[in-house]
Amino acid sequence: MLTVGDKFPEFDLAAVPGGPEGLKGDFVQISDKTDAGKWKLVFFWPKDFTFVCPTEIVAFGKLAGEFKDRDTVVYGVSIDSEFVHLNWRLHHEDLKGLQIPMLADIKRELSSALGVLSAAAGVANRATFLVDPEGIIRHVSVNDLSVGRNPQEILRILDALQSDELCPCNWKQGEAFLKP
Repeated sequence: MLTVGDKFPEFDLAAVPGGPEGLKGDFVQISDKTDAGKWKLVFFWPKDFTFVCPTEIVAFGKLAGEFKDRDTVVYGVSIDSEFVHLNWRLHHEDLKGLQIPMLADIKRELSSALGVLSAAAGVANRATFLVDPEGIIRHVSVNDLSVGRNPQEILRILDALQSDELCPCNWKQGEAFLKP
């Protein structure tokens, strides 16, 4: 699995756009060059039409504005196709207002390149990557398929990384940094 300090791999995936555009059935291509020069939060969920996944996707979506305020784009990814993503958005009440794109890694190229594909289940684990504007992975975490993430914690980690300071355990934006 790629880790902190590694270059995030190149990718080019079809996606359902976030916001109202995502409900129209028009797909877009999102690549590693899309939103160049910005921080990226890339998170994977195992597959659409499941139980834990929409809770996380909606939670990340609700924080899209917070991430945008930090010059960070949010990309959600699973191994499902863009058609499945669209159908899920259209038929799941909580996903209709989703503000982030849903990327389709149907060939499992990105999840394989990152090393987050579960060999046993054939789907991506619940992996989360924070990537700096130069394309370097600055944070990675992976949860078991049955355990959802805390998007607030990812936002806290992003704040700490962007501060470029020494941040103690449980540090939050606005609190004091450690001084060596």
